[in-house]
Amino acid sequence: MWNSLVSLFRRTVRAPAPGHAHMTFGRTTIGRTLTRTGLLLKKQLWIWPIVAVVLLAIVGRLVSSSIRDTMEGTLRSQLSTLMGVERTMLEKWLAVQEAGVKSMADQRSVRRLAADLAGAGVAPAAEKQLAPAELSARLAAELEPGMSSQHFVGYVLVDKRMRVIASDESSMVGEMAVQYESFLPKAFEGRTTVSVPYPSTILLKDDHGKLRSGIPTMVACAPVRDDNLQVIAVLAMRIRPEREFTEILQLGRIGDSGETYAINREGLMVSNSRFDEQLILFGLLPDTDDAISILSVQVRNPGGDMTSGFRPTVRRRDLPLTGAAAAAVAGTTVVDTEGYRGYRGVFKVGASTWLPEYEIGIITEIDYAEAFGPLVILRRTFYVLFALLGVAAAAIFVFTLLVSRWRRKAQTAEIEARQLGQYRLEEKIGAGAMGVVYKGRHAMLRRPTAIKLLEVDRAGEEAVERFEREVQVTCNLNNPHTVAVFDYGRTPEGVFYYAMEYLDGINLQALVDRDGPQPEGRVVSILRQISASLYEAHSLGLVHRDVKPANVMLNRRGGESDVVKVLDFGLAKAPGEQEGAGMSGTPLYMSPEAVQAPNTVDARSDLYAVGALGYFLLTGTTAFTAKTLSELCRQHIDAVPDAPSLRLGRAVSPELEHAILACLEKNRANRPQTARDLSAMLERVSARWTADEAEAWWGRFDRDRQRGEPSGGGQNPEQGSDFDVGSLHRSGGAGNPGRQNLTETNLDRTTAFAPPPEGTDGKS
Repeated sequence: MWNSLVSLFRRTVRAPAPGHAHMTFGRTTIGRTLTRTGLLLKKQLWIWPIVAVVLLAIVGRLVSSSIRDTMEGTLRSQLSTLMGVERTMLEKWLAVQEAGVKSMADQRSVRRLAADLAGAGVAPAAEKQLAPAELSARLAAELEPGMSSQHFVGYVLVDKRMRVIASDESSMVGEMAVQYESFLPKAFEGRTTVSVPYPSTILLKDDHGKLRSGIPTMVACAPVRDDNLQVIAVLAMRIRPEREFTEILQLGRIGDSGETYAINREGLMVSNSRFDEQLILFGLLPDTDDAISILSVQVRNPGGDMTSGFRPTVRRRDLPLTGAAAAAVAGTTVVDTEGYRGYRGVFKVGASTWLPEYEIGIITEIDYAEAFGPLVILRRTFYVLFALLGVAAAAIFVFTLLVSRWRRKAQTAEIEARQLGQYRLEEKIGAGAMGVVYKGRHAMLRRPTAIKLLEVDRAGEEAVERFEREVQVTCNLNNPHTVAVFDYGRTPEGVFYYAMEYLDGINLQALVDRDGPQPEGRVVSILRQISASLYEAHSLGLVHRDVKPANVMLNRRGGESDVVKVLDFGLAKAPGEQEGAGMSGTPLYMSPEAVQAPNTVDARSDLYAVGALGYFLLTGTTAFTAKTLSELCRQHIDAVPDAPSLRLGRAVSPELEHAILACLEKNRANRPQTARDLSAMLERVSARWTADEAEAWWGRFDRDRQRGEPSGGGQNPEQGSDFDVGSLHRSGGAGNPGRQNLTETNLDRTTAFAPPPEGTDGKS
């Protein structure tokens, strides 16, 4: 389309006549450069980097998805295998601890001493003053070899009353074994078990040799039976969980950021973390030499990456468990490769399981960034490419904006110079959103001319097509009541224009706004002239589709007054042309078929608009009024307009009333079938508008105009009425300052629009 326009403009734009040559912006080096870049800008090359970004995004998504699926499969397998190995190793270690304590509890000497101690516990104190101490010493000696070989760090013997009857810590003897209440009942039932790590309630030595309470402790328990195999006591051997227990868990890890740890039912970490130094910095551990994470860190999601400076705003205990911890506590075995936040807030992938026999959860995990390192690198590569293409698109777009701005400056400079090719611009007589209309004169012919300008950068390709279409359609029409087009072209600065005959009159919208309802004879004269213009267009297969008062000018031409000129064939429909899904035209003058089936409009649709225009001229009001566009469309389809005589409250020529209402028939078969048929119907109206009456009116009009009163004069084909193209458009023309403009006045209308949904206010 652009190439065809360029070719057309090159044929139509001619060099200035001798004696009238002038240097315009387009003749300068910058002007020529801008002209050459016109094609570049029209092709909108800045879109291609965006298209490339979209294509790259699709390819990147497919490649990334494929790689991710492969990596997820591999990672899932690794995590499952590692979790299986860790669980097996831990269960074997726990079984070894159980076997060790059981073998010691089953020793005959230990059973005899335990029976004596249990009996001593219930005998009168006077009879057994020295026996318990002696028995405890002998029991310690018997247990020493097993404790050394099994790496137990202490023992406790508890009787059936849950009272400590022997211990390596003498302070415990005689005390109730409250801290053992959660697991001793299993042993008294005859089962060997190992407890989950818990903080000690008595003073014990830590790794630094300091006595303090709260030392992480776990115990292996086994029942002690008498000769009748009845459980008489429980032997509990203390274990330091931060040693073998934690070491076994920390053996299983993937990569540099991987770790495996254990939790209890509350989500408390019961093995050491490998990130204790970080946890101290985060404030999750006290800043002391003996600070350790076991039994100190809750495995909860802080809601953000604490390694990047994030800090939660609520207490740790109020935060939710991490995804892996929640799954473990729920008693399920899960492998999560989608990702979740770990207890430091770092995004992780991992696996978790639960050992119901021991009430211990095992979690193994690795940083998401490390697990999907190659994928992250690939994504970063794509992001860099996206950024580069985005910058390229932005640069080209900015360049187009700059060039567009330069072109507008060039156009402004050309218009300000009041010279447009062969035409000298004199005064602006109309303006809109996409261009202006000037009164001008041809450099050689010196005749007054109306020059319509279109600024391409503001109008867009669709407006250019409509602009070109309007010229091509109008220049083929020769009826004296159709505006004549003289020339069409484009300046080097990119200003599209066409020159047409200058009409120094008033459009019908402004006429009614100025004088109200028109005499019957004048209405007949105007409608017959409009019919003559449309008959020629219809004979060529053209349908105007936008007949309205603002598109009909009343003028003095060739010594005659009240000469009608039909304007604006920009919406004309050529033979066989298919329209889009939307409606085209001005709603106040739109036929029922134009609302319901825009592709079926024909010459009779224009005659419906002529009838609506005649109704407006005769009564001073439109045939239908509504608050919303949808309501107006429904009235065109269903409602019967009031007879003009009823609207006016006085008699109207029956022939004229019949002609207007015949045009407004819903069924187009009942309307006049051609514009000539309508003209014949109007010819039967007895009322006439004489030349003297017309001359008198124009005399008054000229005097008003000379006094500077608003007259609605000037050749602006965009003066409209309440409901106009696209939705609710302008109200009134230059001669109607009292009526509100509902949208911005344009030189080119929206060519198609869809009717609003039910209840939609047309003013929106």
